[in-house]
Amino acid sequence: MAERAKRFDRRKQRGSNPANRLAAGRPNSTQRGYDRRWRVARRRFLSDNPACRQCEKRGRIIAATIIDHIIPHRGDKALFWRQSNWQPLCKRCHDQKTAAGQ
Repeated sequence: MAERAKRFDRRKQRGSNPANRLAAGRPNSTQRGYDRRWRVARRRFLSDNPACRQCEKRGRIIAATIIDHIIPHRGDKALFWRQSNWQPLCKRCHDQKTAAGQ
């Protein structure tokens, strides 16, 4: 039981607990613009752009599951909704891009 408590404390310190993220002032996904309107636009965009753009450049065809904002919108609603700033990515490519800070 003590080991479980230690793991919980480590997660809490890292901020992986949603309650801690909210307490830290990060708005939830709906507050950041990912609402019903976004879900409809996302579904339509991925239907029209089903392959990961980065994987296509490498000669692979992998299904895109995420719309990446090429330039991070940082709360700018106009940039958030500008489809020319969207690109379809698979989770792996999106995670790599995010980790690289691009």
